[in-house]
Amino acid sequence: MPISPFKEDTSSKLQSKLDDITLQEKEIATEQHSQQLGVPYINLKGFPITQGAIALITKDTASKTKTICFLFTGKELRIGSVNPNDPETQNVIKNLKEENPLVHTEVYLISEHSFVLGFDFYKTIPVLKDRVEGIQIKEDELIKYQNSFSNLKELEALMQKSTSATTLITIIVAAAIKLHISDIHIEAEDQDIVIRFRIDGILYIVARIEKKLWPKIISRLKLLSSLKLNVTSRPQDGRFTIHLSTEKVGVRVSTLPTSYGESVVMRFLMSGSVNIQFEALGVRGKAEHDLRNAIVNSTNGMIITTGPTGSGKTTTLYAILNKLNNPDIKIITLEDPIEYKLDGIIQSQVDASKDYTFASGLRSILRQDPDVVMVGEIRDLETAETAVNAALTGHLVLSTIHTNSAPAAIPRFLAMGCKPFLLAPSLRTIIGQRLIRKLCKNCKQEIKIEDADTLKKIETLLTTIPSNSGETVPDKNSWKFYGPGKCDTCQGLGYKGRLGIYEIFSMNQEIEKIILSGNISEYVLKDIAVKFGMISMAQDGLLKALDAITSVEEVFGVAE
Repeated sequence: MPISPFKEDTSSKLQSKLDDITLQEKEIATEQHSQQLGVPYINLKGFPITQGAIALITKDTASKTKTICFLFTGKELRIGSVNPNDPETQNVIKNLKEENPLVHTEVYLISEHSFVLGFDFYKTIPVLKDRVEGIQIKEDELIKYQNSFSNLKELEALMQKSTSATTLITIIVAAAIKLHISDIHIEAEDQDIVIRFRIDGILYIVARIEKKLWPKIISRLKLLSSLKLNVTSRPQDGRFTIHLSTEKVGVRVSTLPTSYGESVVMRFLMSGSVNIQFEALGVRGKAEHDLRNAIVNSTNGMIITTGPTGSGKTTTLYAILNKLNNPDIKIITLEDPIEYKLDGIIQSQVDASKDYTFASGLRSILRQDPDVVMVGEIRDLETAETAVNAALTGHLVLSTIHTNSAPAAIPRFLAMGCKPFLLAPSLRTIIGQRLIRKLCKNCKQEIKIEDADTLKKIETLLTTIPSNSGETVPDKNSWKFYGPGKCDTCQGLGYKGRLGIYEIFSMNQEIEKIILSGNISEYVLKDIAVKFGMISMAQDGLLKALDAITSVEEVFGVAE
């Protein structure tokens, strides 16, 4: 006898109700289990999971560990897991926390049914084909253009022959990598296009190109940098990546409207630039000993670098971080922007548009239990006070501040409003620095300094170097100085590479008493530091000039 449709429908509804009851019982059991584990519980039925949240864990990892991200707002991260205490799950959670150090993360226990519902959202993520962002330069093409010139004059001729914007930009990129150029300026003028390279801190005009190429050049650069082609009346910032077989080179691109068209600056961020070791900085004598001691033997306090923009402060901090970077030390940086990725170090970038500043970011970082914190720059009282308090509560804080000398950093902190009784015990070392160009080893030549005022200045600086500085100054009669020559190795510039000159201002009880007294003078602080063996940047530079590393002209050009 056939079963009536009514009975089939009733049976189906009954089974559905039984299934719902079973699911409810399992959810209740899961919730009770969560109380035993001390982990919050959530039922994901009907929860609006987004692609941005679900994509934080790969589909394979989610399937293997039965763990998913069900909420991510940028400030809040919520993770659901069937087995939150499983070692593999714990590893997934740890990695997510390290990738999002400033995001509040919460882990929930979910049922198998909730996991299935959440896992179904992976279907909403579009499958993308693998692609390489940025542009690729084939090795043979790169070598072809790099072998096409041996000096800047030949490079200019090569650029002027180029009739294609694509070819011209490829030549520029090849030259930048070969010559280790930090910045390239491409500027539209009334009659032509001027291309300038910044080599070892100095700008050189390397080519003038016909103005008719300008629309193609600016369009090509904007396409590479993901900038808007139709926006010409306001500044834009973008970037692209050059993929080589040995490394990736990041290029930051900035455009600025001018009266003759847009000005473009390309900054090349080569990974080798940040791999400098502490020993290669050029710090010497007692200064090197004091700074090394402050880095290696201090578990708290502040190490500050000072100097104008472009004086190598960030490079010095990266070298110190490389020295400190060990698996048993947690290091977090707060930068503006992040220019280089450092392995083993958690890096975060400030974003003023989202109220994520150095001050607010530093407070969040301290909740991540770091051993070492690097703050890109101390600009205001709020950041300064947070950094000082961090240094006093067991953290080693590295940062920069803009002053002309190391002793001037203390009056600058106090001018911001820092309390002397907190600042004095928090400071460990202040580094004043500048960058000088190194003479080309291949063509440098001995010179005789004729100018009487220059000779007097050299003598005054070298003869007043403190005897307890760890430096030995040779007899005046044996002084030899060198100047630049010209050769293909240095592209006819006479200089190749740069090195720092330093003054290392180390704290001691006498300086602390001066700070606590409130009677602060940069010159008094300098006199005390000199008494304890500090040499000035100019003195350090002249010692390097005596060692034929640089020229006197170069030293006096950056440090008086």
